[in-house]
Amino acid sequence: MTRLLDLTAYRNKVIEQKAFGAWRKRFGESYGVETRLADLSDKTLYFLAKPGEGTALAFYELVMGVLELGEAPKFYYLEDKKQLMVMDIHLFLADQVRLELMRRLGWLTSFPVENYTLLEMVQAFKTTKAEIRQKPVTLSKSHPEYNEYNKLINSEKQVFIRRKFLKALEEFRARLET
Repeated sequence: MTRLLDLTAYRNKVIEQKAFGAWRKRFGESYGVETRLADLSDKTLYFLAKPGEGTALAFYELVMGVLELGEAPKFYYLEDKKQLMVMDIHLFLADQVRLELMRRLGWLTSFPVENYTLLEMVQAFKTTKAEIRQKPVTLSKSHPEYNEYNKLINSEKQVFIRRKFLKALEEFRARLET
């Protein structure tokens, strides 16, 4: 039994190093197999929420590390199918990071991804994405545009929320600067 525990602990250490080694260097924070979006610092969350090449590289570091595809600079040498998979997971994670940012601003009342670790979101990407689609995020009643949001059909509500992302990013940045 002790050997089994030692193997599990060793396996978790290896996964943590591959998944989060680059992030530890990049962000100067520690992460582990149980890390969720809610565990990320505001500074890290803000960085990951911004669109751009640097953010994409950070997501590639995580995704490729978890999936044991090598370091992020090797992304461009992966076969097309694996590149598409990494990009799909990256876009999914970026969307969830942005929704977490909105949740921290108090704009969202339900956030189904909060129950998943970052590793789970990558390792079980397809099932996680499907499960989350069944439980969409909802805008908080305290949000100034809630009445407008509430008049929409469900599919339009999700688009409405995502259109608020740039405003959320601005407000979050202002919050970081105070």
